[in-house]
Amino acid sequence: MTERYTAAPMTWSVAGDELMTWGYDAQLPGRLLRATAGDLVEVTIDNQLPEATSIHWHGLAIANAMDGVPGVTQADIEPGAQFTYRFVVPDPGTYWFHPHHGLQLERGLYAPLIIDDPDEHVVAEADYVLVLDDWLDGTGTTPEEEYARIRTAGMEMGDMSDMDHNSMEMASSPLLGGDSGDARHPFHLINGRPLDDPATLDPLPRAGDRVRLRFINASADTAYRVAVGGHRLTITHTDGFPVEPIDVDAFLIGMGERYDVTLVVESGAWPIVALAEGKDQRAGTILRTSDTKPGRNVLFEATELDGVWLRYADLIAHERVRLEPPVDPISIDVALTGGMMKTDWGIDGRSYGEHLPIELEAGRWYSLNIANDTSMWHPIHLHGHTAQLGRAAGGVRKDTVNILPGVTTELVFRADNPGQWMLHCHNAYHLEAGMATVLRYGGDA
Repeated sequence: MTERYTAAPMTWSVAGDELMTWGYDAQLPGRLLRATAGDLVEVTIDNQLPEATSIHWHGLAIANAMDGVPGVTQADIEPGAQFTYRFVVPDPGTYWFHPHHGLQLERGLYAPLIIDDPDEHVVAEADYVLVLDDWLDGTGTTPEEEYARIRTAGMEMGDMSDMDHNSMEMASSPLLGGDSGDARHPFHLINGRPLDDPATLDPLPRAGDRVRLRFINASADTAYRVAVGGHRLTITHTDGFPVEPIDVDAFLIGMGERYDVTLVVESGAWPIVALAEGKDQRAGTILRTSDTKPGRNVLFEATELDGVWLRYADLIAHERVRLEPPVDPISIDVALTGGMMKTDWGIDGRSYGEHLPIELEAGRWYSLNIANDTSMWHPIHLHGHTAQLGRAAGGVRKDTVNILPGVTTELVFRADNPGQWMLHCHNAYHLEAGMATVLRYGGDA
């Protein structure tokens, strides 16, 4: 399969305003890229941006040279230049792609990537992709200006007394262990549309159809609590890999995470609601059956948002994809460090660029014990591997994991994909400040 994407400045309409931003082929999200597991994919990126860029294929354990991290796996794609990524897609599932360059992700530079399973076990009459995003670019500020504001606000907080600091109004969520985010986003989008201009999923399903919804959180600073009004959800996949099906009312999805769910849709027009966790904002789109006339008023409320929500502990890897790690993998302790007052986010007390690479040995099993020593949650993403969450039998496989303040999370994986691989926070502003390191090993297993 051969495809071509042009990264360039574009105009996008949000809530009636024409906003200047960047994107792929003037679409938001970028055009869906779809392949089948085992396919050879060739994607040429034509960079028409005013600065260098790259593409990271989020969640895919592909050859290291194609991972898309400038200075680690490839050189920058300079303005006016082109680069062709070539790789075999190893695993089916829901993935996405985006730059790994500064704050470019905070613009419109992202697109969904669906890898079909030639032995698909989930039966659905309709299949939709929903990309969630928090939006600020072109609304009177830019990602770079927002980052500068966050840094300045942090320094001002650091000059306050403890009483003044504690009395500040901050976005907060018990589900996230406190502070839910630092950036200010006037809009939250599903497939490029805000709440007051919602799309209706197309084509329309029939009443009684089993519908598959693939959720991708492409936001920079927001976790979303997701529900579908009037329906329970069956979780079938997370981060591309199948799980033993589990029914819930709602689930929380952090930046970089993906969830596939199914439901049997009842006749009517139903709200799909993504509540910006701890921020009192939301995004929405409409699921309407073909027997329902358009124009029916849809309220973007769902009692299911406060119902039974999914926990990581509820997830068990489907028997088709279970790993079999040894009982005694090599343990490596990693600490998430820093804070917003100094904007000194890092790993093991070092910001990226001053990091000490974590040295591995090909063929060995490892347990990364990641301790969150900060006062804020972090969605941590491991490149090039899909780890098992914990070492218990049947642990769910994920590449992006939300780690709450004071919590230590264990990621177990085999070093079976040689190269240099990023381990980092998927909060775009935390990554920009330096919460990242590199795992590396050769291929002589």
